[in-house]
Amino acid sequence: MASQSEWWRGAVIYQVYPRSFQDTNGDGIGDLKGVTQRLPHIASLGVDAIWLSPFFTSPQADMGYDVSDYCDVDPMFGTLADFDAMMEEAHRLGLKVIIDQVISHTADKHPWFVESRSSRSNEKADWYVWADPKKDGTAPNNWLSIFGGPAWEWDGVRKQYYMHNFLTSQPDLNFHNPKVQDAVLETVRFWLERGVDGFRLDTVNFYFHDEELRDNPPLIPDPDATGLDAPDVNPYGMQNHLYDKTQPENIGFLQRFRALLDEYGDRTSVGEVGDGARSLKTVAAYTSGGDKLHMCYTFDLLSPDFTASHIRKCVTAFQAAVTDGWVCWAFSNHDVIRHVSRFIWSPEERARVAKLAISVLAALRGSICLYQGEELGLTEAELAFEDLRDPYGIRFWPAFKGRDGCRTPMVWEADAPQAGFSDGKPWLPVPADHLPLAVDRQDDAASVLQHYRDTLAFRRSHAALLDGGMRFLDTNADVLAFLREKAGDTLLFIFNLHRGPQEVLLPDGITIRETCAMPGFGSAHLDGRTVKLDAFDVFCAAV
Repeated sequence: MASQSEWWRGAVIYQVYPRSFQDTNGDGIGDLKGVTQRLPHIASLGVDAIWLSPFFTSPQADMGYDVSDYCDVDPMFGTLADFDAMMEEAHRLGLKVIIDQVISHTADKHPWFVESRSSRSNEKADWYVWADPKKDGTAPNNWLSIFGGPAWEWDGVRKQYYMHNFLTSQPDLNFHNPKVQDAVLETVRFWLERGVDGFRLDTVNFYFHDEELRDNPPLIPDPDATGLDAPDVNPYGMQNHLYDKTQPENIGFLQRFRALLDEYGDRTSVGEVGDGARSLKTVAAYTSGGDKLHMCYTFDLLSPDFTASHIRKCVTAFQAAVTDGWVCWAFSNHDVIRHVSRFIWSPEERARVAKLAISVLAALRGSICLYQGEELGLTEAELAFEDLRDPYGIRFWPAFKGRDGCRTPMVWEADAPQAGFSDGKPWLPVPADHLPLAVDRQDDAASVLQHYRDTLAFRRSHAALLDGGMRFLDTNADVLAFLREKAGDTLLFIFNLHRGPQEVLLPDGITIRETCAMPGFGSAHLDGRTVKLDAFDVFCAAV
């Protein structure tokens, strides 16, 4: 087992999107008291930690990922006292608490930016990325915003452009200024002093930019690349982002960040790396050596490709690139279409694929992140344009519908108003087809929810699944086959991700000691040295 100081290694982390989890005051928006109220549900899954998406003071232009005060709770979510009460209850239930730290940029309403834009000579004049226009008045270079258009916005007071990788109201901090780093780290210390157990670092490779402001070259498409920077409707993906992110200076800042966490002991950090085809190289750099991030996750498994070849390719590439670092795998989060909708071809496959997906995830080497609602097998919500709240989706509609479809409210009680989420009108609609999947309708042994609980219990019962080794096997069929091994505990997994049956001849050298059916399955069986699997099936055995 991982030591107590490395509780994060092999941990299962449950992401809470507070806006959509539980509303307690009837305003249609989830809050921290609602998180506290529903913590027993999370604990019942058998996870190790929760990750809270941003709840800080914010204008909410990007649903809280535009922070105007890093050291306070936005009134829509409650108060610092509510946060402390939530922390106390989480710890009582044995749950660690990880919070989202969004420090590559702030809101334009943040006092730092208000001062910075007031003149070129104030104390915070260079706390953000400012640049003069070209002689013809155009932007300093060709850098693009992920949310559409140039990554530069003109400011008439300073008569300069400021950089924004996302919305124009999300100006980028200038991490080349040591005072900025100091100020950011002090906000991290604020939450460490309140007892938080870790930080999820949003867009962790975006902190630094090229000081020479060199143009990004065009991207030469790589058919073998697994990471994506943006959907193909977005021209952001047409550039090779050599200069607007993932700069070498970031290593030094991450070492400062880690040194601060190490002062408090038993804390962790997980970085979000969006770096296209270079993502794994970046993860290796950011998690190696034990003096930077504890772990990272990439977008590699957040694709529509639920095949043995794709998963093996992603995991093999990670193992080759990251020799002493750690990964956090996920199929869903608040930014992508829910994985059940990405993976299924018909509604009839929903429950089976939902169960198989968590079985695969639980067997991989690494920590894993679950996104609220996936334990119910929720599908992506289909929303009308007038219901959208996500600026990304509004900007690229209808080619890209944005992220609201995975952010609709949790469904707790099928027959209650708004499925038990709120007494008021929710900020996003509660889809009618989610109601039969509510928590109170999934109390039988065959439900997706119970499968999650049983599967995570199975994972906890085997040291090999927490931090043991992983070795892929070559077979006669297109299946995902591998061994997980630690201290004499060796498990064989064979996953059939096809829509038809498969027969797999056991590789030479593999001797089955006993089968150990993973929860919720049982149709796969051994016939001599041939494993026979139905569609979306798994075979598990001790060898």
